[in-house]
Amino acid sequence: MLSEPFSPWVFGYGSLIWRPGFVFERAERALLRGVHRRLCIYSHRHRGTVERPGLVFGLERGGACVGMAFKIAETDWPKVREYLREREQVTGVYVETHRPAKLANGELVETLTFVADPKHPQYAGRLTLEEQFALVNCAAGEAGPNVDYVINTARHLKEMGIADRQVQALAAMIGRSRALPEDRSATG
Repeated sequence: MLSEPFSPWVFGYGSLIWRPGFVFERAERALLRGVHRRLCIYSHRHRGTVERPGLVFGLERGGACVGMAFKIAETDWPKVREYLREREQVTGVYVETHRPAKLANGELVETLTFVADPKHPQYAGRLTLEEQFALVNCAAGEAGPNVDYVINTARHLKEMGIADRQVQALAAMIGRSRALPEDRSATG
């Protein structure tokens, strides 16, 4: 049973975890069932361009996702919702939906959630780690380099004790590539 009375909550699973960009009353670790986090959206603006797309996280069907639920004050809700629509729905690649999330204390709350639209042209689907790395490593957009987005998300998930092997594996690949010398021919 969902908690009553209804209070506006937002579920974050990627950059909303570490850069929500809106005022909130509470931030709680939360579990959303029926979807999982994946780098499955081509970014043509925030973390890439049309010519050199990056990748951002989306929620895909199946499994479960641990992220953050943010409680928004009723008075702030219209402004926050507008902000989120401008941020997340630039090209309509996400479906805006409401889903129950379970907070760490066991409470169920209804959350505004953005789920990947597999019919959208920017939907990348299931890419291998190598394909993800190739896109992320070379892309940058209005919000900065795509590698920073992945590294920040991986770091925050790890700090929260959230195990996401795919995100951590990609972050490790990025870390190894940054540790390599620029000019390998000079190393003999």
